[in-house]
Amino acid sequence: MPLLTVLIVLVVSGVLLWLINRFIPIDRKIKYILNVVIVIAVIIWLLNIFGVFQFLKDIQI
Repeated sequence: MPLLTVLIVLVVSGVLLWLINRFIPIDRKIKYILNVVIVIAVIIWLLNIFGVFQFLKDIQI
């Protein structure tokens, strides 16, 4: 995956988080949970892109 695509996804997710935190009037606890979920999803996506989870494909259940 090109580096430009990774950067675009990181920028879009950052802007999305900023927009949610700045302009959507919801409870702080819900915003915190939403922020944590989005950050964890982006981290898992990055780890998958860089091949950290490649060993999981070899595991058979």
